[in-house]
Amino acid sequence: QVQLVESGGGLVQPGGSLRLSCVVSGFTFDGNAYAIGWFRQADGKEREGISCSSSSEIVTHYGDSVKGRFTGSKDNARNTAYLQMNSLKHEDTANYYCAVGSPLLCGRAPLPTYEWDWWGQGTQVTVSS
Repeated sequence: QVQLVESGGGLVQPGGSLRLSCVVSGFTFDGNAYAIGWFRQADGKEREGISCSSSSEIVTHYGDSVKGRFTGSKDNARNTAYLQMNSLKHEDTANYYCAVGSPLLCGRAPLPTYEWDWWGQGTQVTVSS
């Protein structure tokens, strides 16, 4: 059974940074073709794709609102994906999710938000002074 567990969310002041983690179990990065996506969904808004890391080690970032501030990455040895978030703003407040799916998903723009095989439960990020 594949499970994704996000962590690292919390309350942060504007301008601050957070690093989210997504630990994947039941699925091994090494030797498999896959994509890991990061998404967020704020109250009353649609889910938004942020980054996509493929098994070919290509990372694609989406959304003008986060480009240059958010960086997706992964550690194959730890079976873990990360989302580094810098210069956080009030409008970054949302529930953040990771998901695993087909490696073909990373090549699409905008990043599909529902065509993924497995999802984590999400971690809340609140940016407030």
